[in-house]
Amino acid sequence: MFSKAKKTERIDAETREQFEYARTRIKQKKRLMSHFIVFLVGSILFIVLNVGLNIGEDFLIKDWFVWAILMWAFLFLIHVFNVFIMNKFMDKEWEAKQLEKLKAKQERRIAELSQQLEKEMPSAPKMATSPTAISDTTIPMDEKKSDNPNLLPPEEA
Repeated sequence: MFSKAKKTERIDAETREQFEYARTRIKQKKRLMSHFIVFLVGSILFIVLNVGLNIGEDFLIKDWFVWAILMWAFLFLIHVFNVFIMNKFMDKEWEAKQLEKLKAKQERRIAELSQQLEKEMPSAPKMATSPTAISDTTIPMDEKKSDNPNLLPPEEA
């Protein structure tokens, strides 16, 4: 009566990944907006410093603020390009495709090396081509830390 049952909802991996992706995109766009606001305030400050207070005219060129604003605008455009254009081309699907290409390339290279080893030393024992089989044959049973096939450290939140 006085205590309520705690409801815990489990989120599946795909929903969690979508959530993390959305969080990352929001963070990118928020940083872009902050960059834009700082750019506007900084540009106004440069104009006031040069035109209003005549700071920098004696040791810099006369209208130095124009060049400073142009360089900063160029950096801002690069930031916009990275957030809105590059992210569409290099999203999760692109990363997955690149990962698969690299894994296939590694497997081909391992196969080539094992064939080369077999040609050079025909009496040598056959090598395993899968990474898990290689790790199983190279690490003695008493030195294995766990039965977990994933030997990478856990991801940090």
